[in-house]
Amino acid sequence: MSGNKFYLKPNVVIEPLFDRWYAWSHLISPATAAMNVVGRHLDIMDSFIVEPAIHAEAVLNPKMKGGPFMDIPVHRVEEVKELYDRTVKQQDRALKFSKAVKELDRMLEAEGKGMGMETLYEKVPPILKGYVELFYDRNNHADFRFFEALLYKSHFYNKSSQSIALWVTENDHRPFCLSTPRLDEPGVLHLDIPFDHTGIDELAKMKRNPQDLEYIKTLLGISPAQEALFHTFFTTTPPPVYKKYTGDKIRMRYFGHACILVETKDVSILVDPLISYYGYDSDIEHFSDADLPDVIDYVLITHNHQDHILFETLLPLRHKIKHLIVPRTNSGQLENPDLRLMFSNIGFDQVEAIEEMETVEFTNTTITGLPFTGEHSDLNILSKACYLVQISGFKLLFLADSRISEPALYKHIHSSIGDVDVMFLGMECDGAPLTWLYGPLMTKKITREQDSSRRLAGSDCMKGMSLVEIFNPGEVYVYAMGMEPWLEFISSIKYTDASNPIIQSNKLVKNCEEKGMIAERLFGEKELLYERKYAATE
Repeated sequence: MSGNKFYLKPNVVIEPLFDRWYAWSHLISPATAAMNVVGRHLDIMDSFIVEPAIHAEAVLNPKMKGGPFMDIPVHRVEEVKELYDRTVKQQDRALKFSKAVKELDRMLEAEGKGMGMETLYEKVPPILKGYVELFYDRNNHADFRFFEALLYKSHFYNKSSQSIALWVTENDHRPFCLSTPRLDEPGVLHLDIPFDHTGIDELAKMKRNPQDLEYIKTLLGISPAQEALFHTFFTTTPPPVYKKYTGDKIRMRYFGHACILVETKDVSILVDPLISYYGYDSDIEHFSDADLPDVIDYVLITHNHQDHILFETLLPLRHKIKHLIVPRTNSGQLENPDLRLMFSNIGFDQVEAIEEMETVEFTNTTITGLPFTGEHSDLNILSKACYLVQISGFKLLFLADSRISEPALYKHIHSSIGDVDVMFLGMECDGAPLTWLYGPLMTKKITREQDSSRRLAGSDCMKGMSLVEIFNPGEVYVYAMGMEPWLEFISSIKYTDASNPIIQSNKLVKNCEEKGMIAERLFGEKELLYERKYAATE
């Protein structure tokens, strides 16, 4: 294969892993990573090792999809044991960290009685000393915060756990990734490189710009034993030629779930990137990375959930992104990892954190961060934001998975931003219980009743219509439903016509249409063109 330049095949997956588990945002921050290694990975592996047949039966039951069951054949239990033992050995510090966090919580509950805290620092577990600040809330409840930036500088940030798996996908079907690790498989090449490795950017560029294979092999450290498989990921066939949008209108393209591309001839804005692949047969028409511009001016991240921050999409796009906008938080609380720190530590040098009601302005365009309530199980999660994108007077409102708890909040927002032209709203209104996502971060057990009542839920029809009536949009689109087949491995969602989110979103669409609005539940792909409210300026 020497002498030619090659393209990366369009359906090559650059899959980020952490200790061979699918890497999502809670596996980057040292604190949340430690808690998930102990409270998710080791627990699930231990359960599989003890009763693999129960897991094999559960993954065949659609009602169990998304549960803590490994989708791995029973006969591979020895490989899981090896992964378990390797994890315990390599994550010794994480195990001790997780244990210390639980000890600290117990100590504060027992001894934080409203008196001065200086003497309590002596009782902080030794490995946490210097990494935490103790405090009381206004009701004299004792708590602590991490100096999270220092944790990234410490031995608790374990970059050696990060790796990349390369493989060719022929369809959209995968096991649910939060409960199934990646064992060795034919056709899958594992590279022990961290997420900030420049080789990931250079490899991703080869989807459009051919490169000499020797160059990329040297950069990625491909061994002679890996060469044969590595070569199968490349082709001399050029990809489809990307045609930049040059029209005078505002173009909106829906890529699935909560991923929206807003373009003019001058600017491109991508919201919650989650991009499917092409290069194989699919029953669903969809845009792919072949439909993304060569430069993405702004990427907007709404919140810190695995279906809105997808490293599998973001790492290959890193070289294209000029500005990555995230919600600002530096609380240092375990459940609130700082997204700016997270992205900066995995190789994104263009991260900007935005406050609520803060505006970023550039030619003919403004991006405003807005408050976001709901969908976080009533935890004090600060790393979340909705966005108003305004281009030449035309307003697009991205409400992500907002669930209106107090209408007065959104009325106050409306008094600041006014009516909008297009509104996007997620309506996964049942939602998983609190512990489905945040369980590993909880240091004290909660009751089943508490867990069931605190959901990761978006708006139902009634709450969605409250938002419609407040912002009075001309068009309403339901999105972020997790229905596309390329979402199932990360969302575990599979609806029928009888599913409550489908019933509720159908009702909302009908109610909007009766009010004379254009309304639709998005699925697969969608393209719309909008007129500017006023002429663009140079």
